[in-house]
Amino acid sequence: MGISKYSPEFRADAVALYHASPGGTYASVAKDVGVNHETLRTWVRDAEQATRPGAVEATAMEKENRQLRARVKELELEREILRRAAKYFGGRDQLVSSRFQFVDDHRGAFGVKRLCRMLKVSRSGFYRHLAGAQARADRARGDAELAERITEVHQESDGTYGAPRVTAELRDGGERVNHKRVERVMRKFNIIGFHLRKKVRTTIPEPSATPVPDLLQRDFTATTPNTRYVGDITYLPVGNGQFLYLATVLDLCSKRLAGWSIADHMRTELVTDALKAAAAARGADGLRGATFHSDNGAQYVSKEFAQVCSKLGVIRSRGAVGTSADNAAAESLNATMKRETLQGRKRWNGAREARLAVFRWATRYNTRRRHSRLGQISPITYEQRSTTLATAA
Repeated sequence: MGISKYSPEFRADAVALYHASPGGTYASVAKDVGVNHETLRTWVRDAEQATRPGAVEATAMEKENRQLRARVKELELEREILRRAAKYFGGRDQLVSSRFQFVDDHRGAFGVKRLCRMLKVSRSGFYRHLAGAQARADRARGDAELAERITEVHQESDGTYGAPRVTAELRDGGERVNHKRVERVMRKFNIIGFHLRKKVRTTIPEPSATPVPDLLQRDFTATTPNTRYVGDITYLPVGNGQFLYLATVLDLCSKRLAGWSIADHMRTELVTDALKAAAAARGADGLRGATFHSDNGAQYVSKEFAQVCSKLGVIRSRGAVGTSADNAAAESLNATMKRETLQGRKRWNGAREARLAVFRWATRYNTRRRHSRLGQISPITYEQRSTTLATAA
């Protein structure tokens, strides 16, 4: 028989019988009680050890030592988990999904229960995370494919398009995509549109100028193309501290850059050349009857400019002296052009490079660059659709 079949009382009685039998052997007593003599010998030895002084304390100490060793082992495991977690996350935000991924990667070594407890996530949540692994993989693959198409659009725009224009471009190409997803994917893959920074003012006010009324009153809108324009001058840094200067003429309805002029000076002909270019772009009627709004820079308040406006049939309008907000639309256009062409550089290498960059940008701006105020279409496309609708009406 095995030892497990005997109760503590039976073993105690067998030991007592052995001690009560003078001259009795383990074999004879064991035969009387029906057990193996070695079994009886073990029972007697255990009973004698238990009755020795300090035996209970030794047993309790051994038990405590076993518990301490188990605790030390547990702490060592937890220390190893924390060491791996610190290396694994590497300063990243410990989102719940990231912690679930850590549990999945290390569950074979430490077990799910322990890992979830230390990372303070639920086991049920972890198993739900596992169940959705395939869906996440499919979504990640789809995001990567979308990122490739976004990159193509972004590069075609010279790295200037943000999420709204990229979304419009993708939709025109047949892609069914939400702008929020485009924003998320661009952020995930670090595809960044170009943002405007503060511009340097080039306006030189002319205090003695003949007053001209402000016909816009900061209303930079128009219902029909070729009726209301704004213009301004901006500098183009080239070479070693040198500058070219750009004057622009912007249609407030279509946002079309109708005319522009570049020169190495800021004389009045810089702005008159831009205005004449706009008149030529508008065909036979030119700018006749249109309003042109500017700031109070010396070029715009000169007699020469007034004469050109009169000859072209342009109605002049000017904002208040020293108030940039009165010509914000024109300043915004010039700032956009310069920031999108320089893209963080401090200057162009030379005048030719600057002229070509502005020419390329202005052409793309009119024919291809999407504008949020126009429903994400280009100025030329907007004017063509406006003409079509007017003709149909």
